[in-house]
Amino acid sequence: MPTAPKKHASTDFLRLPPGGVVSCTEGWLPAEQAAAIYKELLESLDWRQLPVYLFGRWIPQPRLTDFHGDPGTRYRYAGLDLHGRGWPAALDVLRESVVLHTGERFNTVLCNLYRDGNDYMGWHADDERELGRDPIIASISLGASRRFLLRPARGRRGERHEFVLASGSLLLMAGDLQHHWQHQLPKALRVDQPRINLTFRRVSG
Repeated sequence: MPTAPKKHASTDFLRLPPGGVVSCTEGWLPAEQAAAIYKELLESLDWRQLPVYLFGRWIPQPRLTDFHGDPGTRYRYAGLDLHGRGWPAALDVLRESVVLHTGERFNTVLCNLYRDGNDYMGWHADDERELGRDPIIASISLGASRRFLLRPARGRRGERHEFVLASGSLLLMAGDLQHHWQHQLPKALRVDQPRINLTFRRVSG
C-alpha cells in the first residue's frame, strides 16, 4: 500500500532524486486572463479523441487533444505521429511568455482537454527520444483545478508528491525527472467542469 502523497502548494525547485526538479507557480496567469484564454482555446482548437496504441491494442485516449508546433517539428507517442503546423495566435503569445519565464525555446505544445473528472492521464513519463536527454517541460493549467501526482518510476519505492493545479498555474519539470519519476492526472469524479492543459516541449526532428 503506497503512502499518502506529500502535498505541495506554490514552491520553488522541489528536488526529486537523483536530479529531478519540479516547480509550481500558482497565479502565473492572472485570473481574468486565464479565464479569457481558456474560453478562446476551448472554442477554437481542433479537439479530437485520437486513439493510442497501448498494451498491444488501439484504445481511445481518455481526454481530447490538439497539437501545434513550428513547421517541420514532429512528436511521437503511443503510436501517434504528430506534426507541427504553425501556431494559433493565442498559443504563440503564451509560448513567448513561457520562453521569457524559463529561458527555454519551446517549439511544440500538446494541448489536452479533460472534459470533466472522468477524463484523466495515467502514470507515465515524458521520455520520448525526440525530447532529448533531460527535457524541460512547461505545463499551463486553465479551467477546473485538478490533482497532479508524482511517484518513483519502474516500481521503486519512495515518496509520492501531489500538487493541485489551479487555473493560471505554471508547472515546470526539469533535470532527470523523466528518467526516474512518473506523473499522472487521476480521475476526479466530483469535478464536473473542463480543464485545459498546455504542455510546451522542445523536440528535435
